[in-house]
Amino acid sequence: MSMKKFLLIFSLMFVFCLPVIAGDIDLPASGDLWDSWGANQDFYGQDKPAVSDEEFEKALESVKNKNHKLENWFRKLQKPRGQEFHQGNETEVINEDVGNKETLPVITIPVGLEIGDGVLPVGHYQVQGERDENGNVLLKFYQAQYVMAQIPAVETNDDFDEETISFVRWIPDGDDKIKIIFGSVDFNAYALVNITK
Repeated sequence: MSMKKFLLIFSLMFVFCLPVIAGDIDLPASGDLWDSWGANQDFYGQDKPAVSDEEFEKALESVKNKNHKLENWFRKLQKPRGQEFHQGNETEVINEDVGNKETLPVITIPVGLEIGDGVLPVGHYQVQGERDENGNVLLKFYQAQYVMAQIPAVETNDDFDEETISFVRWIPDGDDKIKIIFGSVDFNAYALVNITK
């Protein structure tokens, strides 16, 4: 069947069916269609009684309470979960792997750090200080049981005025470095590390 024949048959069907379709629609006997429709409808609550101030305040309080509950729910989702990092099973796994039964101190790194050719990303890390086979001091940064980075450190007799024996903390050192200080029963040390640009 050619396209011309198809269009001709389709247009004839449309023309003959149009009166049947139009006959099913109830149009008003007189006047405009909009006049008849508008008489039976409320526009923006015009025919309804006015809302009192008390009803308005109740509705407003109800909406505020729902928003407050939603905000609290979002706050619970956004709680920083790193606060309890050192108390979970991760600490036990690390301590078993490294043969150290004391709890490793935790540091929060707020910026990316240049470590050799790589980058230590922002995050919470447990830090262990140890000596390598040549007697050099290394600081190992763990997440779960994985070593994320190793940084050479300088051993010192300075206790950095810390109140505890076991500690790890960072101190700003200019605009482009931080100084990581570490203390344990075995030694105290520090490392200067560049901040990623």
